[in-house]
Amino acid sequence: MSRVQRILGIIPARHASSRLPGKPLVDIGGKSMVQRVVEQAMRSNGLSAVVVATDDQRIVDHVLAFGGDAVLTSASHASGTDRCWEALEVVGKEKFDGVVNIQGDEPFIEPAQIDELCACLMQPGVSIATLAQVVTSDEDLDDPGEVLITVDRSMNALYFSRAAIPFLRDQGTGARHTRFRYLKHVGIYAYSAEVLWKIVRMPPSPLELAESLEQLRWLENGVAVRVGLTEHPSFCVDTPEDLEQARRKVRAGK
Repeated sequence: MSRVQRILGIIPARHASSRLPGKPLVDIGGKSMVQRVVEQAMRSNGLSAVVVATDDQRIVDHVLAFGGDAVLTSASHASGTDRCWEALEVVGKEKFDGVVNIQGDEPFIEPAQIDELCACLMQPGVSIATLAQVVTSDEDLDDPGEVLITVDRSMNALYFSRAAIPFLRDQGTGARHTRFRYLKHVGIYAYSAEVLWKIVRMPPSPLELAESLEQLRWLENGVAVRVGLTEHPSFCVDTPEDLEQARRKVRAGK
């Protein structure tokens, strides 16, 4: 497999959202959500270009108006991964060796975090990469909204789960996270163009359906996922409460 060098940052941005309709266009301190994500992504040194992939012409027009790039994709995609593949085809898959799937609801994503992921993907033999953080609170171990990862000695993922893995059979004393280095997933992915073409053609797998985690489909089909560690925080805007918190961050200069 050839080494990834030219990487396209793709920001999937659907207009429909059950908890926050029109999420990409909501205002956060004078800029839309999607504009903030684009501007942060464009500061990454690891990306050759950045494009928004959306199913709504209003978002395309908005992105073009502030000077970004956007492509209109199908409204029927089941996942952001599928939308990324169509966007890569529209932009020109011959122009890039890899893709970073950047969450469209992280207005404060650190460019350095994207660089960390790009560096991971560019390692020889890596075709899919993602990031994780070391768990520092037992609360994360009991939250089904947090996804935990176990890895092998080469930092390839063994399993992703909404349950606390591994299970500590010896109850011991003290906080669980101090007795094992638990890793929680940071939801950003990078793929070689070659493997992205393959995984979007894979049907949903039993493990994926059980945990509702798309990345288990890749593992179940024998596709390795390299996990890099990051210390950069993540902040996703999923609800009106998250949106208000994001606005407070901007007002406070954070």
